[in-house]
Amino acid sequence: MNKIIATIIGLSAASMLMISVANAKTTLRLSSWIPPKHAIATDMIFPWAKKVEKASNGRIKVNILKKALGKPPAAFDLAKDGIADITWGVHGYTPGRFVVTQLVELPFLGDDSEALSVAYWRVHQKYLAAANEHSGVKVLGLMAHGPGHIYNSKRAINMPGDLEGLKIRVGGGVVSDVGKALNIVTMLKPATKSYEILSRGVADGIFFPKEAIGSFKLTKVLKYATFIPGGLYNTSFFLVMSEKSWNKLSAQDQQAIMSVSGEEFAKLAGKGWNKADRDGLAAMIADGMSMQTASNAMMSSLRKKLSDIEEKVVARAKSKGIDGAAALKMLRAEAASY
Repeated sequence: MNKIIATIIGLSAASMLMISVANAKTTLRLSSWIPPKHAIATDMIFPWAKKVEKASNGRIKVNILKKALGKPPAAFDLAKDGIADITWGVHGYTPGRFVVTQLVELPFLGDDSEALSVAYWRVHQKYLAAANEHSGVKVLGLMAHGPGHIYNSKRAINMPGDLEGLKIRVGGGVVSDVGKALNIVTMLKPATKSYEILSRGVADGIFFPKEAIGSFKLTKVLKYATFIPGGLYNTSFFLVMSEKSWNKLSAQDQQAIMSVSGEEFAKLAGKGWNKADRDGLAAMIADGMSMQTASNAMMSSLRKKLSDIEEKVVARAKSKGIDGAAALKMLRAEAASY
């Protein structure tokens, strides 16, 4: 009888342990430097975190910290060094570190963030990942924002020459090459510093997608907008996880996270950014900004002035062992057919 009772107790304990393991919850800390009401937070990061929790049947909770654990340029290393479990950021904020990701930052790639972001993920999987530029982290997602345009507080920009003499804030990456090609003074600053430097007159203008003008309330410090069909430039973003944190997860939980990441995150983020671009345009209209679309003459001039940038970026990719020309061809084809 005692043996039977001991066996029952043992089985019960094992069952309880199995239930406990099955119901175990993992909390992952996500460090985000963007204001909580910004579109990246409300339409991209927050919804993705909820999708992770749902996909894991509640086993994983993504805790988005109220205060970032570091400044925007430090975002990648916060994950790599295990200070945060998950971070997101801008590749261009650390000049020279990420090279092959610049392919998605080139001028005139399109007007649809979703199409370009999905194409970006597919190209990364086929070509860019081999460069191993994200060593030390698990890449959960990549995205590109909407097309970048020209804004300033001084005058209407009808031709590229009208930019001469203006101090323009840029975010780094290919947009810095664009600034050099246009012979303008560029200032490399995180997006969160935009209102401050514009309001104080440190910068005269900014290259940004429409979204940012509304999100950062820049209609109060800018007067003129010139929209560039296809975009004067673009920006590459990452969503990454500490390898140490990733490796602690079960295969089941890893699969749950990736089921809503990768291309699914690209779709989510792209849709969110397209909406944010529409909201940004509405804010510009409501606040009476002077807006125009670049003329054919201006576009022709821009294409001539910026023609060498693509060759340089493709060459940089080649230096990392990546066929940049093939990757760029695929990027354009995938975005166009999406």
